[in-house]
Amino acid sequence: MKIKIYAIALLLLSMTSCNKLLDVDPHTFSRGEDYYKTEDQIRLAVNGVYATTQATYTGNFPAMTEMRSDNTNYQYDEGNRGAQQREELDEFLISPTNNQVQDVWSRLYATIQQANIVLGKIDAVEFTDETLKNQYKGEMQFLRAMQYFHLVRLFGEVPLILEEISGPETAFGGEKASVQAVYDQIILDAKAAADNLPPSYTGANLGRASKAAALTLLGEVYITLKQYDLAIPALQQVTTMGYGLLDNYADNFDPTKKNNKESIYAIQFNYGLESEAANWIFSFGPRDGRQILTGFGGQLGAWNIPTPSMVNAYEPGDIRKDASIQMFTNAANEKYQEADYFGGSTIPFIKKYYHPPYPRNSRSDENMPVYRYSYVLLMLSEAMAASGTGDPYGPLNEVRLRADLDPLSGLTAPDLKDAVLHEQRVELAFENHRWFQLLRSGKAIEIMTAHGEEQRALLPRLSDATYNIQPWKLLYPIPERETRLNNIEQNPEWK
Repeated sequence: MKIKIYAIALLLLSMTSCNKLLDVDPHTFSRGEDYYKTEDQIRLAVNGVYATTQATYTGNFPAMTEMRSDNTNYQYDEGNRGAQQREELDEFLISPTNNQVQDVWSRLYATIQQANIVLGKIDAVEFTDETLKNQYKGEMQFLRAMQYFHLVRLFGEVPLILEEISGPETAFGGEKASVQAVYDQIILDAKAAADNLPPSYTGANLGRASKAAALTLLGEVYITLKQYDLAIPALQQVTTMGYGLLDNYADNFDPTKKNNKESIYAIQFNYGLESEAANWIFSFGPRDGRQILTGFGGQLGAWNIPTPSMVNAYEPGDIRKDASIQMFTNAANEKYQEADYFGGSTIPFIKKYYHPPYPRNSRSDENMPVYRYSYVLLMLSEAMAASGTGDPYGPLNEVRLRADLDPLSGLTAPDLKDAVLHEQRVELAFENHRWFQLLRSGKAIEIMTAHGEEQRALLPRLSDATYNIQPWKLLYPIPERETRLNNIEQNPEWK
């Protein structure tokens, strides 16, 4: 990991007041009102905001974006029911009291809060280089926009907080902004970030949000809003900024090849620092594979397990399959229904985030990709296919060529849209895009209903109540704690 993120920065960011009895001004840290006075303090604070995004992606965000979709499910262990609420995300059985949903809500708003603090303080700080000050502003605008983009797609109308919450009197107060108002702010922040940020970085700054990242975000926002005429120029601009596809697809996930020419933005992790290490294999690996796969005793998390339909989604000869999915065969798997489809003793797991050996328990070194150049190409193809402008086959076939697949041409308009959606599924599998792609395609109910029927046929333990996909379930419920303590109105039907 290139960006140096210090745990002390998070501590400093959270200190906005002190009880008079404890107001002792120790020399080892600074209170909030005493901090944000120098350029270096702002740098540490900015790095601390990046650290909050790490917690989101090592938390339950993948469950709400991948496991919610047809890409992954979980390995049911009747002897370990501690993960039941996460499992309910997969089966569309959650309630507003689901603590996994609360976790993601809280983490997204924690990043927004910290970004708001920096944006509220930075103008008063004197910098020797105004370009650097603007860069830090742009990084915070990008991160704030990204968190709101997640929130509005997951929850719909949400509180729109653009200033520091320094106490109960400035907290949510029960008011939700309209979906349009949230998107307006996202676009405003993304545009400002694009203006403030450099095209790319080198050296120790690799991994920071760049102009290309802001434009990619802007393009995805416009596609989500079906404003294709605005999405296409934003994404085309990224194609002129020196990024490109790696020759070897698997290199995108190799910890020794981070922040390469295909990586536009990724959540940075550093194996060398315990608080900044990733944990993907330990979370996503098959239950009884810990000793064999990682060298440590105990069990793996066994969630975000590739579904049979995901395993079967790849065309013959697609090199991405072997780079993305690995099979774990062991007699211990015979007691799990998830292994029956694969012969009774085999369970698939995500290979993208599996790079042994692991000298330390529960610590790995992979970054989590957010935007890769291949996604820019596929979004370009999506926007062109939807709008009927440009050549959607050009960027689509560039991605397929790298996967050793034949180019496509001459498809009907509906078939072309389906082909692009399919290509996004296999190219970006397990990178937390699938649920959002299903939503904007308008096919979420159709695809997830069929997925539910397949899952119930494969897994006898599932009841008829699972995968009951209703239109109102395309949004998550506002967490019950927020409706109760902050008087935020619950989403329709989630009572």
